[in-house]
Amino acid sequence: MLTDEMTQQGRWLFRWRSYLPLTLLSLLAASIIGLHWPFGSYLVHEYWEFGCLMLSFSGLAVRCATVGYVPAGTSGRNTRTQLAQSLNTTGLYSVVRHPLYLGNYLIGLGIVLVWFNWWAPLIYTLLFWLYYERIMVAEERFLEEQFGDEFRQWAESTPAFVPRLSQWRRPALPFSPRTVLRREYSALLLIVLLHSGLEFAEHLWLEGRPTIGPEWFAFLLSGIVVYIVLRTLKRRTNVFQVAGR
Repeated sequence: MLTDEMTQQGRWLFRWRSYLPLTLLSLLAASIIGLHWPFGSYLVHEYWEFGCLMLSFSGLAVRCATVGYVPAGTSGRNTRTQLAQSLNTTGLYSVVRHPLYLGNYLIGLGIVLVWFNWWAPLIYTLLFWLYYERIMVAEERFLEEQFGDEFRQWAESTPAFVPRLSQWRRPALPFSPRTVLRREYSALLLIVLLHSGLEFAEHLWLEGRPTIGPEWFAFLLSGIVVYIVLRTLKRRTNVFQVAGR
């Protein structure tokens, strides 16, 4: 059956989903051809670039709003196999079945939109859907086997990817900032590196000189410092450990 094939493919892709940004880099490398300032204006480009950065941060916000409320053993960064000790049906999971992947999509969309061409976001959306659709099928097959009717009732009323805000249900647990800091510092670094890298690349391509503005340098340096601090605290202390998270 086709669904069985997609499930098998999804289980394999699930293990390597953290490497999807590498394909994003290939798309960005191709889209630099024909790069120009939007409407010939560097000022318009600056506003556009800031808007794209905010779009990526909105994706990070979706991820933070998801993981900040979930219990331990769910919505993790495990790569070897599916894990779910309970079924999340409140908070963002009450309006969309895959909020973390929605967050990932928004992060990547904000990146591919920076260079203001029409085809890169279309190709990105197609590749994202082909990639994550199989992962979502595999995850939902696993959850159906684990939770049976409970999962089926939730899945029937909750959209897979486009949120239905009208059916919001308050999260079952309080928000945990320490859980967010423990789990989302890598996503923050990815946004900082890719947006800063695009800024550097566009000046090199259009002006022929390797340069980056002081505000972007400060943004890049701050992101790296935050990443190092949070990673060190996670690995060497228990400051981010929260019971049941």
